[in-house]
Amino acid sequence: MRRARLVETARVLNSSSIHLLRSMREVDDLSGLTPPRLSALSVLHFGGPQPLGRLAAIEGVTPATMSKLVDGLAALGLAERRPHPDSARMVVVAVTTEGSRLMAEAAERRIEVIVEALRELPEDDQRAITGATSAFAQLVQRLRGPR
Repeated sequence: MRRARLVETARVLNSSSIHLLRSMREVDDLSGLTPPRLSALSVLHFGGPQPLGRLAAIEGVTPATMSKLVDGLAALGLAERRPHPDSARMVVVAVTTEGSRLMAEAAERRIEVIVEALRELPEDDQRAITGATSAFAQLVQRLRGPR
């Protein structure tokens, strides 16, 4: 495919991704958590328990900032610190049952908003988006991989 076409596709994907995430803010507000707390809880829910330092790196914040975020999640009963299995000097942060319930509900709200928006599109567009989801997921995996 010609570079110009790929550049235009990349522009549309970039813009659409940003707008999709922004449109989810109102839906995410229903969780009752700040965006940073919701994001950290999402990592724990979908990615499993993480050492505090790794969780901070994933979220792009300092360990001190992550420690404060985890304190807030723990105070709400949504996450907990556990001893690290290999090092007495480290802790692992894990989502609680209540945190997983909250995340599942938040994900379901997002999905329902997207389903309703998809239903409003013409069937040809619905099919095109549905058909492209696998390729889009592969693109995201390539972007997340080593560079």
